[in-house]
Amino acid sequence: MLCKTLVAAVLFASFPLVAGAATCSADLEGNDAMKFSMANIEVPKSCTAFTINLKHVGKLPKNVMGHNVVVAKSSDMAGINTDGVKAGLAADYVKPGDNRVIAHSKVIGGGESTSISIPVAKLSEGPYSFFCSFPGHSALMKGTLTVKP
Repeated sequence: MLCKTLVAAVLFASFPLVAGAATCSADLEGNDAMKFSMANIEVPKSCTAFTINLKHVGKLPKNVMGHNVVVAKSSDMAGINTDGVKAGLAADYVKPGDNRVIAHSKVIGGGESTSISIPVAKLSEGPYSFFCSFPGHSALMKGTLTVKP
């Protein structure tokens, strides 16, 4: 009996608990070298909401080397950045009420974390990007956000 139980346990552990379950979140890190840990985030279309968890793994404060994550159509990134600089740090470098922005986080400094939730239904006609809108950061801190069936 012990042998059958052991074999069953080994076989059970070899297979995923839920086949085909969508992962509706991603963990993204930003650092003091102005780099994100990912260049592409895949969003399963089966998710109703998708969460990006941003962690600043550097040491510098947000007013010097702050990071956020903004999700928008790739074609809107330059305009969002231009307007974000004018909005300033108090507005997390995102113009208040900017309807080009699908989702954005607050600006965080070294050692801090934040999250955003993206309504997947808003991701219909891409291509989409995620980027940091702190002045000058999006040149290096950007990636693609792809919706997968």
